[in-house]
Amino acid sequence: MRRRASLVLLAFAVFCAALSPLLRWYAFPRLAKVPAGQYRTVVMEAENATLIDYGTLKPRTVPRLTVVQTLKGNVEKAREVGAETGRDVVVWDTLSYAAGPDGAMVSMIPERYVFDAHSQEPVHAGGEHVDGTPVRRDGIEFKWPFLVEKRDYRYFDLMTRTSAPIHYKGTRTFHGLDVYYFEQTIPWTKVALPRKLPLGISPDTVRQLGLERWYTTRRMFWIDPVTGAPVNGEEIHREEMRWTGAPGKEPIPAFSGHVKMRPDHVDSTVALVASQRQLVLLLTSYLPWGLLALGGVLLALSLALEARDRRAVAADRAHDGGKPERVTPKEVA
Repeated sequence: MRRRASLVLLAFAVFCAALSPLLRWYAFPRLAKVPAGQYRTVVMEAENATLIDYGTLKPRTVPRLTVVQTLKGNVEKAREVGAETGRDVVVWDTLSYAAGPDGAMVSMIPERYVFDAHSQEPVHAGGEHVDGTPVRRDGIEFKWPFLVEKRDYRYFDLMTRTSAPIHYKGTRTFHGLDVYYFEQTIPWTKVALPRKLPLGISPDTVRQLGLERWYTTRRMFWIDPVTGAPVNGEEIHREEMRWTGAPGKEPIPAFSGHVKMRPDHVDSTVALVASQRQLVLLLTSYLPWGLLALGGVLLALSLALEARDRRAVAADRAHDGGKPERVTPKEVA
């Protein structure tokens, strides 16, 4: 009876040991994905920011600039792109809306980002664009892949509409979470004007005045290494209007400020990420290591039962003088 129990335990030990790597290396890459219908709003602010007054073409200081970034998953479009490409994709329609202290619009830039739901790699389909202009992304945007590595990534910049390295700068503690800190610096670059400007001014009007838009930024992210989600983001952002063909003429500051996530949005983001990371850890750490440990315990129990059974058999033989038990024909009958 003990031998049968030891064989059953051995079978379960082998099953647990085999299931552990399957969960981590086979099930996790297929089960972990960004939901197609996600909806998020993040509010960022820059205090004592500099803005251009398009009525006078002079800079002015405002007590606060607010940037509302809305992200909405387009489920219907994701299904269409998925059927077209044969991949599990997510389509995010985003809007970055900047407003002055009086609530008046400063800039408004819509964007469509199409990416693989599992790897977060960009998928070049479904009408990806920035402010209505088609783009072909190279690298990530908004979110890092699951299980972030300590290395540089390529990050898409919506202003220049190009990708550049974003550098891993070390591990830090942020609101109780161990996070990876990344930085990206975009040097002064000529960029397109937004299609919608204050006071009903069009980009053509600005160009007719002999002005062009230049931009630079230092971008900072605090990333949860398990889910790949940013728990905080900041930018030291500068824009200026330069005179076309007149490099010696003084440029006009168009925007300058240190943009930070509003504290209440930081708190809600940290709480959301902290809950989601447990689901990822369940498949990448808790279950695989737990099954491996359980398999080891079951193997030890199986070996213990087998050893105990053999000792019992040896003891019985020693008690009978080391001779096997004889069975007479009468006893068989």
